[in-house]
Amino acid sequence: MPDLYPDIKPYVTHSLKVDPPHVLHVEEFGNPSGLPVAVVHGGPGAGSEPYQRRFFDPDIYRIVVYDQRGCGKSSPHAELEGNHTQALVEDLERIREHLGIERWVLFGGSWGSTLSLVYAETHPQRVLGLVLRGIFLCRPTEIEWFYQEGGASRIFPDYWQDYLRIIPENERDDLLRAYHRRLTGENELARMAAAKAWSKWEARAASLQLNSKIMGHFTAPYTALSLARIECHYFVNNAFLEPGQILANARRLKDIPGYIIHGRYDIVCPLENAYLLHRAWPEAEFQIIGNAGHSATEAGIRSALISATQTLGQRLS
Repeated sequence: MPDLYPDIKPYVTHSLKVDPPHVLHVEEFGNPSGLPVAVVHGGPGAGSEPYQRRFFDPDIYRIVVYDQRGCGKSSPHAELEGNHTQALVEDLERIREHLGIERWVLFGGSWGSTLSLVYAETHPQRVLGLVLRGIFLCRPTEIEWFYQEGGASRIFPDYWQDYLRIIPENERDDLLRAYHRRLTGENELARMAAAKAWSKWEARAASLQLNSKIMGHFTAPYTALSLARIECHYFVNNAFLEPGQILANARRLKDIPGYIIHGRYDIVCPLENAYLLHRAWPEAEFQIIGNAGHSATEAGIRSALISATQTLGQRLS
């Protein structure tokens, strides 16, 4: 089974001003003359992680890693103003133009799959290929599944109690908005308590076996605040998408080489999401990974993603 490539340092770093007050942090790795790939991280609000650059052969790929608005090393931290899906799509275009890239591959999982799909459906002529994992279509049913006793709570009832505990019983009929009030309120202690509970719930459900590294990253105060605030902001606004938008526009992807990789036991983003996407985009290669959940760090998913980047790299180089 293929595994992650050795860690490498960026050969250049950029600070790219977009709509005020946002400044994006962008790094490039690998071969400056290679096949361009944009690494689109999840959340929204999780920020990029060092291991994400290691899914690509650095001799073949020009690897572009960036932090979306309000998270990671982009600034201002946890900022919600001007933070919406259409802005993130256009940020990808601004990065592409700034770097002088004509067409590129997009690599994204979870929310990163959402943003990659919306970008590809908006700018199909700019996309050479898509490698997607843990498909998230951002439909209301998916958000209810994970955040409002729609299903995930019954699989992890013990973890769910910690997510539920900070919300009074009289507000639990709409947990998303109850969390939103705390995450956007003036009470700093309540805001951080909500951020940690939200992020801990997501981290616990992210892999088939509890992963201490995922837990540590998600619940660190800096990441927890941006992840919880920005995710909740997006989800109370239906991710700023029209109902069924991604599936309805999937016909625009038919000429783009694609890989859909999904863990069978993904609790954060159920397998049905990937199945429906493949039905709407049958040209893509679809692989269900047994004995895996949601995280890209799980062995089977990690191996499938690397195989996909290797195959696509050989195909396009």
